[in-house]
Amino acid sequence: MSPARNGSGGLDLAALDAITEAVEAGAGLPEVVRAAARVLDASLSVSDATGATLAVAARSPADERSLQGEGEGVVSVTLRLADANVGLLRMRARSEPGPSALRLVTTLIASEVERVHAPGRASAQAAGDFLRAILRREVHGRDDVLERAKELGLELGEGASVTVARAHPQVPTEEGWRLRVLGVVERGARGAAPRAIAGLSERDGAIGAEVLLLLPGAEEPVARRAAEGVLRELESALPGYTFAIGRSRVTDEPAELVRSVNEALLAANVAEGSDTPMLAFDETGAYRLLLSAMSEDPAELQRFYAETVEPLVAYDEQYETDLVQTLETFLDADGNVAGTAQRMFTHRHTIYYRLDRVRELSGLDVSSSDGREKLSLGLKAMRVLGIATASGPATEAGAGGGRVPRSAGGRG
Repeated sequence: MSPARNGSGGLDLAALDAITEAVEAGAGLPEVVRAAARVLDASLSVSDATGATLAVAARSPADERSLQGEGEGVVSVTLRLADANVGLLRMRARSEPGPSALRLVTTLIASEVERVHAPGRASAQAAGDFLRAILRREVHGRDDVLERAKELGLELGEGASVTVARAHPQVPTEEGWRLRVLGVVERGARGAAPRAIAGLSERDGAIGAEVLLLLPGAEEPVARRAAEGVLRELESALPGYTFAIGRSRVTDEPAELVRSVNEALLAANVAEGSDTPMLAFDETGAYRLLLSAMSEDPAELQRFYAETVEPLVAYDEQYETDLVQTLETFLDADGNVAGTAQRMFTHRHTIYYRLDRVRELSGLDVSSSDGREKLSLGLKAMRVLGIATASGPATEAGAGGGRVPRSAGGRG
């Protein structure tokens, strides 16, 4: 995109409105840098004084790597406020910006860097270790959590929330792509929550890349803006990926962070099975009722799934049919066959045939309220357990985030 020009050939200062609006709206440093990239007609990378990358606006992953490696055509500009060095701007311009415009843009970016920079930020390894310890229930009690958090420079006494961000590549990936996802999630969140820490969950059986994000503080609007910033940054930096983001409620009790992780995992799981890439736990509806069941007795939830929906999943996988999707659509259409056929762009006789197969395989009749209720709960159990369906990968949620294994005959 070419920068706006005025009649004399210089940069039109009205084009800077996008940057100032992003700053005033508190959209976060990544959004400010993207606006600056449009104004300067350039690819940009911003790092703080320690060298940590805070924001990138590049045309492709290769362009980003070239920026970070100071490849051909890359110019480095020190970001200063008064006499203080607050960071570094790397730029590859496609057209030459005027010196006055460049100075104004870099000053705005420097101000935003200074505003969001969090001194004494925990190392990536230490942050990841702490988050994984919470996930695995290796940190016990309020005092233990607060002490471990304090070692990382975090104050959790006033509350905290957890966000889970998942990325699934739909294109060939390069080595280290999960760490790239981690970096994108971090810089997306820190525009709204500078003290946020992030780490890869590294859970067995996890599909794609899964990032745990801890946001200190009791302000739900901040947690929401951080999640929105993560999604914007993921969509901008990782074309060819799909995403699911879930966030927990804010808790004022540090000992409840394990539950917060489970809430965020559940919300991300439901998001992957829905039409929206981002959900809060409070927005998951009836799924919330199954979180306690998953935490307290996951085996019982697994048995309920096996007795209801598992035969349909196995049948779909073996014969490449759409029984699960048909059942979900039928229930969403309030049990209306014509409405189901219309939504699935297929004939009513096909829907009747598939529902007969559902009855034969599950032993539950969709024409009865009891059958519909049990099948609906079975589908929800499937989502909470993270069972993959033929229509695409499911994700993991529940106690400790662990996948509950299928029964031995679960994959027909």
